[in-house]
Amino acid sequence: MILRRESTEDIEAITHVTVEAFKNHPVSHQTEQFIIDALRDAGVLAVSLVAEIDGRVVGHVAFSPVSVSDGTRHWYGLGPISVLPAHQRQGIGTSLVNAGLSSIRELGARGCVLVGDPGYYSRFGFKSYPDLVHQGVPQEFFLALPFNTCVPRGTVVFHDAFLATG
Repeated sequence: MILRRESTEDIEAITHVTVEAFKNHPVSHQTEQFIIDALRDAGVLAVSLVAEIDGRVVGHVAFSPVSVSDGTRHWYGLGPISVLPAHQRQGIGTSLVNAGLSSIRELGARGCVLVGDPGYYSRFGFKSYPDLVHQGVPQEFFLALPFNTCVPRGTVVFHDAFLATG
């Protein structure tokens, strides 16, 4: 498996991987591929990595800046992350998350947030912080990973691209 930054030639494959990964996801509105395109179009897709096996893109992860109501800067949101169903449970998602977290650290990130399964993301150190919230998301599914001892307090807002529907 090769992990690398996305290239223009990967965009169609990223869309395919994302559609397939979320096709039967119980809490998806099947808009994740539109979110990635909107992040890219807005110029805020800070890190976009693909996992490639035998020359074929089988996974993707996106990271983009978020804003925090307390004014804390340099925090990023993880997601969407996608792995083709036939390649899931093989460590590809874990590798993408770890590589992405390293990449945003290199950009000067102070932490990362996401909406996801605490059972999965706790392995990376993500956890829920009661003073850090995302409107409309149950607290147990809004997770953060500070890269130092400073955890922001307030409401996190993802880029408007996360509202993309088509």
